[in-house]
Amino acid sequence: MKNLFLICLLTSLSMLGQNNSTGKAPKQSNFETITLAGGCYWCVEAVYENLNGVKSAISGFAGGKMMNPSYEDVSTGRTGYAEAVQITYDKNVTNLDEIFKVFFTVHDPTTLNRQGADAGTQYRSAIFYKNEEQKTAAQAIINALKKAKIYDSPIVTTLEPLTKFYKAEDYHQNYYANNKSQPYCQMVIQPKIEKFEKLFKDRLKKKK
Repeated sequence: MKNLFLICLLTSLSMLGQNNSTGKAPKQSNFETITLAGGCYWCVEAVYENLNGVKSAISGFAGGKMMNPSYEDVSTGRTGYAEAVQITYDKNVTNLDEIFKVFFTVHDPTTLNRQGADAGTQYRSAIFYKNEEQKTAAQAIINALKKAKIYDSPIVTTLEPLTKFYKAEDYHQNYYANNKSQPYCQMVIQPKIEKFEKLFKDRLKKKK
């Protein structure tokens, strides 16, 4: 990936979220959800939990037909499900464009059914849209990335209608926050968070 060009593409984000800093009373919260798959859901969840405007990031499964799949079911790679994260965000603080730009920054959308050492259809890059607005916005940013030739290889991210999202088992939620000392968290998740924090430093949630 050509990081320099990607950084240039993201510079337009610097003005996002500043409308509420004028001293005026903020508008009533207007929450929306989008479901994304970008490899291991622990990684995706950990990143979005730090993005200003995100209310929640829930790890789960999308894209298959089996009722109530378990992590063990999905891990076989035969269910059609992808490890996905359902993100609930406040449209007065962030927006779908920013959500997608973070998505394409912190994972590789050019590796088919793989992110690093995690391989299988459950690790595919996918955007699960729930309406035409989300589908159109997703296609628009993919087209922009292709036109700018950000990646050396073709983007393989799929656009799939969201039919059902199943929340993963409790021990998968907030996995990074609860297991920071584990090798996978340190070697795989932490670098993604550091990259996100570097490129979106003005869009991070304030530490309490």
